[in-house]
Amino acid sequence: MNSTLLRGRTLSFVRWPQTLEDHSAWRYEEDGGLLIRDGRIVAAGTYADVEKQADETVKRIDHRPHLLLPGFIDAHAHFPQMQIIASYGAELLDWLNTYTFPEETKFANAQHGRRIARLFLDEMVRHGTTTVAAYCSVHKASAEAFFAESHDRNMLNIAGKVMMDRNAPDGVLDTPQSGYDDTKALIKEWHGKGRQHYAITPRFAITSSPEQMEMAGVLCREHPGLHMQTHLSENHAEIAFTQELYPWARDYTDVYEHYGLLGKKSLFGHCIHLSEREADALSDSGSVAVFCPTSNLFLGSGLFDYQRFRRRDKPIRIAAATDVGGGTNYSMLRTMDEGYKVIALNGEKLNPFQSFWQTTRGNAEALSVVEKIGTLDAGTDADIVVLDARATPGMRLRMETVETLAQELFLLQTLGDDRSVREVYVAGRPAKADMSAG
Repeated sequence: MNSTLLRGRTLSFVRWPQTLEDHSAWRYEEDGGLLIRDGRIVAAGTYADVEKQADETVKRIDHRPHLLLPGFIDAHAHFPQMQIIASYGAELLDWLNTYTFPEETKFANAQHGRRIARLFLDEMVRHGTTTVAAYCSVHKASAEAFFAESHDRNMLNIAGKVMMDRNAPDGVLDTPQSGYDDTKALIKEWHGKGRQHYAITPRFAITSSPEQMEMAGVLCREHPGLHMQTHLSENHAEIAFTQELYPWARDYTDVYEHYGLLGKKSLFGHCIHLSEREADALSDSGSVAVFCPTSNLFLGSGLFDYQRFRRRDKPIRIAAATDVGGGTNYSMLRTMDEGYKVIALNGEKLNPFQSFWQTTRGNAEALSVVEKIGTLDAGTDADIVVLDARATPGMRLRMETVETLAQELFLLQTLGDDRSVREVYVAGRPAKADMSAG
């Protein structure tokens, strides 16, 4: 049996932290222990208590004084867009046509897909992310490449081949039938293989015909346990174009409603410009709005009203994500730093416990995988990130005046990046050190 005992300052969440003083919302051990066996956490608590359950054969790793948290979760990212991140000067629709679609045509080549999938998951791990909900390209081979790479690493990831049959170049189009057939084949091959989860992925209403949207709905009915991911209300021009394409719809959300795509495992990227009716529809169906702050700022799309969505009489479930390449980096620390600013521009604040809840347990709840990941609870998969709040000279200097855990977390969120991620465990296996050695 493969067993490891980790020692460090452990932090995980049991629920949303209302305030900085809401101590019952999290579990923090100044000298904590995590006993891992065969990829799962079997005991968590004080080091003294957990150590009693470890015999002399257990490998002991001391990460003090660093923080051990559940691995970060990224709820929306486009892995084929790595080579267009940091592309200048366009809003959403121009950006897709100028940069994204030409780039994604390259993924007809399976070798290219495998190379970028490998580099993408390297970046996820390097930045402390152990689970991502990923969009592949339209090509079946791109999803095969992603899942093969993810499975090799024993990561819990959610992904799908995008379905798109109009309003894009020929090199990134499928048909309603081929999109359906390829998706069915990928579900059969990959969903539930190891830790892999399939997401039915119509890119968005603009690039799917009514016939393809119908097929996406059929897939959701045939596979009710699967995720569905798409985009919603990111940009004013996108909303106007959608209304032109679907003139019968009450609003953008109504298109997805009509085809049966709302639900508890439905992930809608962006959701910036929602009407009250649309917000109610998402809430009533248990659908998830995915907050992508770096992307929304970079593309000039608008400000996601995070706290209002949480507070409304019918609250909306929320996840957070990088969105690369419309986003500006691969880090959930950087994402929540930008998220803090977006929320501040809406006249609100997000406290650091809330930020770290969101990127761990909050995203796990939004993705309906909290029984497996997102906490440090016994019985869950041992996906863990080790964070160093003194990783850079500037951080070390600031840490001289930090007095509380909340201040340390906010420092990590504001100044931290991949350098703050000392180690990452994927199903109990050290993944960042292995990657560096490789």
